[in-house]
Amino acid sequence: MESLDAEGWARLFNDCQVSACHLEMRDHYAVAEELADIEKWRAGMWGPEQDAESKAGWLDLMRATTARGVRIRRTRIVSEPVSEYIRFEHEGTPQNIAAGEEVRWLPRVRASGLSLPGNDCWIFDRTTVLFNHFTGDGGWVGNELSTDLDVAELCTDAFESAWRLGIPHSEYTVPRPAS
Repeated sequence: MESLDAEGWARLFNDCQVSACHLEMRDHYAVAEELADIEKWRAGMWGPEQDAESKAGWLDLMRATTARGVRIRRTRIVSEPVSEYIRFEHEGTPQNIAAGEEVRWLPRVRASGLSLPGNDCWIFDRTTVLFNHFTGDGGWVGNELSTDLDVAELCTDAFESAWRLGIPHSEYTVPRPAS
């Protein structure tokens, strides 16, 4: 297993010619680079400007990739009511969309009939899959790259099935927990 640095991520997107699809299936991520951002969000000291600044490198990469004509889509499968992390992520999604990503949300109860890979993944041009591995509490473990065409087909089919059932970001309202 490896962990891609910013250059490795950029290379995957720069080499991509047609499409990059991200399937996210966790309700909580605890990656180190977001922890301070989430604390500021909890304290009410976080908004679109801070979010865009925090992920500026990523947003620049998305703009450059979509400017070349690559379609970038993301489907997030979420439990409802959503976790605190998903509320944070939902509030930051407009910056991703402004950078060219298309984002849909799929309530987990609507995903029961889908065959899904065991891990979150990025699928590049339907031929390369980058699996993202996390600990049970959402900490980052690393990446696993696969160019096995059977694996790519499985992940592509899973993504497309989830995408069809997903709700566009502009139409998805985050359900709040009952008080």
